[in-house]
Amino acid sequence: MARIAGVDIPREKHVEISLTYIYGIGRTVAKRALAICKIAPNRKVSALTEDEVNRLREVVERQFIVEGDLRRIVRQNIQRLIDIGCYRGQRHRRGLPMRGQRTRTNARTRRGPKKTVGSRKKATAKK
Repeated sequence: MARIAGVDIPREKHVEISLTYIYGIGRTVAKRALAICKIAPNRKVSALTEDEVNRLREVVERQFIVEGDLRRIVRQNIQRLIDIGCYRGQRHRRGLPMRGQRTRTNARTRRGPKKTVGSRKKATAKK
C-alpha cells in the first residue's frame, strides 16, 4: 500500500479512486493532482513507481489541505458559529439540521433514533 498524507491507499484500485480515501480529496481534486503529477488516472496504484508515488505525495501535501489540518479547520469553523450564537451555531449545539430542512418528520440522521413519548402498557384483563 502506498501511504499518502498519513493514509494507506488501496493498491488494487485506480489511482483516481484510491486518492478519494484521503479526507478532503474527492474525484475532482484527485484528477487535478494526477494532472499536475502527469499520472494517468486509470493506472492501478500497484503499477506506480516509487518516484511517481513520491511526486503524488508531495503534490497532495503541498497544494491541498487534507486530513488532520482540514478536520481541525472544519471543527474550528463550527465552534466559531456556536460561540457567536448565530442560528446555524444554535442548530449545531442542539444537534438539529441547520440548512432549513423540516424536523416534524424525517431528520433522523441528525436527531438520532426515535424516542417514544407517552406510551403505557395495556392493563391486563382480570378474570
